[in-house]
Amino acid sequence: MDSLTPPWREVLGLDDIRAAADRLRAVGVETPLQRSPRLSEQYGAEILLKREDLQAVRSYKIRGAYNFIAGLPAGALAAGVVCASAGNHAQGVAWSCHHLGVRGTVFLPRRTPRQKVERIRVIGGKLVELRFVGESFDDAATAAAEFSAGTGATVVSAFNHPQTIAGQGTVMAEVVDQLGSPPDVVVVPIGGGGLVAGIAVCLDGLGAPTTIVGAQPAGAPGMVRSLEAGHPVTVDIEDDFVDGAVVRTPGPLTVAITAELVSRVLLVAEGQVCTELLTLYQDDGIVAEPAGALSVAALEDLAAEVAGKQVVCILSGGNNDVARYDEIIERSLIHRGLKHYFIVQFPQQPGALRRFLDECLGPSDDITLFEYIKKSSREFGPALVGIELAERDHLGPLLERIAVSGLDVESVPPDSAVFRFLI
Repeated sequence: MDSLTPPWREVLGLDDIRAAADRLRAVGVETPLQRSPRLSEQYGAEILLKREDLQAVRSYKIRGAYNFIAGLPAGALAAGVVCASAGNHAQGVAWSCHHLGVRGTVFLPRRTPRQKVERIRVIGGKLVELRFVGESFDDAATAAAEFSAGTGATVVSAFNHPQTIAGQGTVMAEVVDQLGSPPDVVVVPIGGGGLVAGIAVCLDGLGAPTTIVGAQPAGAPGMVRSLEAGHPVTVDIEDDFVDGAVVRTPGPLTVAITAELVSRVLLVAEGQVCTELLTLYQDDGIVAEPAGALSVAALEDLAAEVAGKQVVCILSGGNNDVARYDEIIERSLIHRGLKHYFIVQFPQQPGALRRFLDECLGPSDDITLFEYIKKSSREFGPALVGIELAERDHLGPLLERIAVSGLDVESVPPDSAVFRFLI
């Protein structure tokens, strides 16, 4: 079914989502819908968070995986299941295998965060085997398909199957039950598109006038490029930081549904996601993962559109690795214009560093990185210097002081190889 060609209405509708809701009700996957006072005040709207990060596997993926596997015939279950995942879908499959007593094999990209890998092992126990292959979800998907062909195990699609999409659509069925009516706007993270497709099918079946907005990481714009082309396309991944939403090729089913029912899909900068991750943690006590924070981060670009409206943001997951927070802080500072890097050609003479400190830095500027190797046979030695500013608008005065100092200072642009090495 992963190669299913539209028309999608022949294979998926509101009745399928309702059937999935009935199936899932028995295993207790309902999550809270919570008003965010901070976001509501910030955007002049009624902002509500659908807390899928509070699932047993810390993401909405449990819904689609369980609905898919529980609906398989006994003969298929005997042969086991297999899936490809960037981490969260695998946890949903592992949880479902454990509860249904089904053997499963999970293919993961080699760069899957350690926290997700350990969670999959704990959740699945002895019933689930982990295998690592390639650098992306698509590499893992190819390996899973080959495994299925050789063993007869059923591939549990991460996003491009009616049963998976129906399971994910139960998120919106719950939201409507909790609110008593559909919201004005819903903002949904997008990787392969299973969640947004399920939500869209649910709202379409209800005849709701809700505006559906998708949020996709700027460095992995598979759905956006596919919508532009009018069919699924494969994209190069420029930044895989938002790992739970990094998919090179969305499916034909999810693309078709998104094209017809979703109002727009925004590309959200990874630094913007990092800033919201930190704010969710520090101000709201919510541990979100990068993909989970996509919908909330997108509000920055939707401020004028959501003012005065009831808005639901799907906080899709909370599988974040504490080891990533240094990078999250760094990316946030860069995005907010508070962190900058320079290469300074220091004269190899006494007092050169003191001159830079006295003539270039302002009273609240802070050096956070200084890497220098003295070259004894040269008149100048380069140093890589990282400077953190107290305010974004302090950059202009800093650059002016550097210009009049006479020192040879070169800014390191964010799109350079050196900059990518730093973060």
